[in-house]
Amino acid sequence: MNLLDEKRPAPPSHPSPSARTTTALRDLGLGIRFAAAGGREGWTRTLLTAIGVGLGVTLLLLASSIPHMLDARSARSAARSVSDTSGIQPPASGTTVLRLDTSSDYRGQEIDGYLMRAEGANPVLPPGVGRFPAPGEMVVSPALRELLDSPDGELLRERLPYEITGTIDDAGLRAPNDLLYYAGSDTLTRDQGARRVSDYGRAGKSEPLQPVLVVLLVMVCVVLLIPVGIFIATAVRFGGDRRDRRLAALRLVGVDIRSTRRIAAGEALFGSLLGLLAGAGFFLIARQFADLVEIRGIMAFPGDLVPAPWLAALVVVAVPLTAVLVTLGAMRSVVIEPLGVVRRGRERGRRLWWRLPVPLLGLGVLGLTGRVTETEPVEPYPIALGAVLVLVGLALLLPWLVEACVNRLRGGPVPWQLATRRLQLDSGAASRAVSGVTVAVAGAIALQMLFAATSADFERATGLDTSKAQFEASSVNITGENAAAAVAKLRATSGVEAVTGSVTVDASRPGDYGSDDVRPSTTLTIGTCDTLRELARIGACADGDTFVAHPTDQESAKWVDKTARKGGSVQVGETSGTAPLLWTLPADSPTVQVRPDELGGEHEGIMATPGAMGTVTVRGATFQALIRVDETVPDVAEYVRNTAARLDPGMELFAWEEIEQDRQYADIRTGLMVGATLVLLVIAASMLVSQLEQLRERRRLLSALAAFGTRRATLGWSVLWQTAVPVTLGLTVAVAGGLGLGWTLTWMISKSVADWWVFWPMLGAGGTLIMLVTLVSLPPLWRLMRQDGLRTE
Repeated sequence: MNLLDEKRPAPPSHPSPSARTTTALRDLGLGIRFAAAGGREGWTRTLLTAIGVGLGVTLLLLASSIPHMLDARSARSAARSVSDTSGIQPPASGTTVLRLDTSSDYRGQEIDGYLMRAEGANPVLPPGVGRFPAPGEMVVSPALRELLDSPDGELLRERLPYEITGTIDDAGLRAPNDLLYYAGSDTLTRDQGARRVSDYGRAGKSEPLQPVLVVLLVMVCVVLLIPVGIFIATAVRFGGDRRDRRLAALRLVGVDIRSTRRIAAGEALFGSLLGLLAGAGFFLIARQFADLVEIRGIMAFPGDLVPAPWLAALVVVAVPLTAVLVTLGAMRSVVIEPLGVVRRGRERGRRLWWRLPVPLLGLGVLGLTGRVTETEPVEPYPIALGAVLVLVGLALLLPWLVEACVNRLRGGPVPWQLATRRLQLDSGAASRAVSGVTVAVAGAIALQMLFAATSADFERATGLDTSKAQFEASSVNITGENAAAAVAKLRATSGVEAVTGSVTVDASRPGDYGSDDVRPSTTLTIGTCDTLRELARIGACADGDTFVAHPTDQESAKWVDKTARKGGSVQVGETSGTAPLLWTLPADSPTVQVRPDELGGEHEGIMATPGAMGTVTVRGATFQALIRVDETVPDVAEYVRNTAARLDPGMELFAWEEIEQDRQYADIRTGLMVGATLVLLVIAASMLVSQLEQLRERRRLLSALAAFGTRRATLGWSVLWQTAVPVTLGLTVAVAGGLGLGWTLTWMISKSVADWWVFWPMLGAGGTLIMLVTLVSLPPLWRLMRQDGLRTE
């Protein structure tokens, strides 16, 4: 045996998978320990991360609660609705109720109201009502009670002269700000337009969304949620410089590269988990005040804000996973050595080749999805995927653009040089701070282009001339003998300039007709001479006169003469269940030509003054009036509504509008405004946290500059320039990306771009937001400039 025969040591074996897993978990646990027990600096960084992540999680939980909130609102709305049986009403019984819709508006708010009369001893009750209101009494929602008790409700109290005897519970309200009342009556009849109700909760099915509205809804969700994800990804990188220096110290005692990355991931994981807890806490706190906060008219009950289980589970899994992946990705651009930290980005620069294809791929996905038609169902997932790729791609392009631009900046005043030098050293933090604004503005521009392109489809011109009349009144309870008094009372209302009112009723030729025969028919209009002159070219007129009004079309005029036979009888009004009412048209009735009214319609047929009808009671007549008001009179609309309510509680009063908007379209637009408001608040809070974190990182540098005599104004302007340069570049990217995404979406719905300049308001909002965050961060800046910031331990 010699030395060559000695046994050589075996080569080191690779660790088993279980050992690698144990090592990885140990490193993660060590990172969590550093984050949890890293002293004041460690806790400050962890707290900033938790706050930033918590704000994003709060908004995600609110967004995941929207489906449940909408379902709860719809369920309560359906519970208090009655089925539309197209005129077929149930027979009277001990539980049926006669109900008349007396809803109206008050200073831009909808007031839902019903006048009710019980037909038996056990009337059916609406949801949320404990006792049926007696005649002269009413039960109201809490919001309506508060409005009536306030000085702002003085005019509304005149319209609702009932004694409040109860409050409607939450089960009968759509939302806390719902304005609703139920009033009792002992004189209400079906002839007054009341419907018989046997039970509640029989609402019809809601209409499905049109394909274009589906595209709008998908884009609203993407635009509102993508910035939140970017905020969370930014928040987990707070305090990265100090973390890297601490990891360099670990490298000095023998920790390898992979372990340092896992330790960093453990710190981020701990911060994200605290952020989850903080977000859940913020959500639960905000949830308790949901019925006290109103955003653009939208409120919710605290019990309605319940996150969907699968969405909440997705948030719980995605947030920590995002924190770990973002941290590992950030560590790839950093070399942590025992003697310090080297950032690779400075040496080689950020690469464009892998960033630019991301938004282009998103536009390609949208293009391959094809055009949206009105007949085929829409696949929302490709649209969402394409929009996500475009917006995320813009966030990826921003760091490259900021670095490429700031590296070319030279010279200038001292604040400018301080700002540009800081950006040149580390432009990534500044880019991350404004990436959320970039994505939010780009998405908002695309949505505004989409809304502008589709507004013509969902906003139609009514053709009403609001210079001739502002209100149209209709009532089935005002007949010929009291129509003149109603017109006089409307004319006497404060702010009313003119009223044109008449009573119309169907008129037909009497006789027996077979099933295949068409009974000649026309319209009988009853009004004063002044009213009839507004509807036809009438000369001499006195009470008791009658006329036959011919339309401009000759064939239609011949059809009118078949019913309006001078000296012959005419069957007037409803005849079902009663003997037909026959009235003789005087033989000396002159023939006149109609005059188009403010609506552009022609009132052809028989025209009669009240004296010509005598004491005849006409069934099925309808009172109609057009009202012109002086819109400079304060609350003139409420004065008109109060007069109409006194004349007939069930009178329908329509405010004329030149543009009528689709309800579903308006709801989506309102939802966008509410969501955009919340996102802007989170943007502001997240940017403020990010700004404070960057100032804290530079505390010693700021104190050193102050100690050498640097003025506060100089540092203040440098902070402003450090924010303004990335913001300007970010808004430039947002405009370009938003216009491209908006054009692609309008092409998908087969529309053309209606306005290429919709980005100006978005630019103003983004710039204002940055200015506010910068101003708020100035007081902490002055505090950090004190010389005691040079202390060290």
